[in-house]
Amino acid sequence: MVCLLEVRRKDNESFESMIRRFTKKTIQSGKILQAKKIRFFSKGKSTRELKDSALRSKKINTRIDYLKKIGKFDELALKRNKKR
Repeated sequence: MVCLLEVRRKDNESFESMIRRFTKKTIQSGKILQAKKIRFFSKGKSTRELKDSALRSKKINTRIDYLKKIGKFDELALKRNKKR
């Protein structure tokens, strides 16, 4: 992505006002927003990945339910592991 914005200094114009005009032009062009969208864009998961993650979470939840049922589930240990 090439952005060609040019601001030339007018006669008797201060450097600050020239910079102000340049920033105003860049904001109006929308190039900054476009660059931010591209930078932070995350591609969605494929259907295979979604199914795998759903199966994994279902397996974990059934294991937790089983441990709760037999009385060996430690909730504090689970919270400590999630924080990491």
